[in-house]
Amino acid sequence: MTDRRLTLVARDNHKPDMDWNYRGPGHDTAVAFTESTAALRYALGAGTNLGFDICRVIVDRTGSGDEFLELLTELPLEYTGDVLLIRDDGAGVLSATGRGGDRVLYSLTVHDVRFYLEAQNLVTGRVAMELTA
Repeated sequence: MTDRRLTLVARDNHKPDMDWNYRGPGHDTAVAFTESTAALRYALGAGTNLGFDICRVIVDRTGSGDEFLELLTELPLEYTGDVLLIRDDGAGVLSATGRGGDRVLYSLTVHDVRFYLEAQNLVTGRVAMELTA
């Protein structure tokens, strides 16, 4: 087992790629990609059962709002990491564990999403998506 943390990302291969930072030296979080939220749900469940340290799940401009809600309702009880939805316009929704262990939802602007990704060292710093005000 590795001590690296894992970020799971579902993305649409037909949309412009985000500037993911998964190759940098000293990067302590591995990034694994799937092509659908269904595959993401499977990977999250399997990874959690196998004891992987999954620190966050990101749905990057793929699937529907209903699929995102299904993902949230099917999270393994032992999973306490973030779940981020990035919409086509770059804005998003963040589900995080709040005080007492319950999940809370935060509505994020385009700049909030970018800040989150940069703060977690998940993007390289070159903007691949057009950010609108």
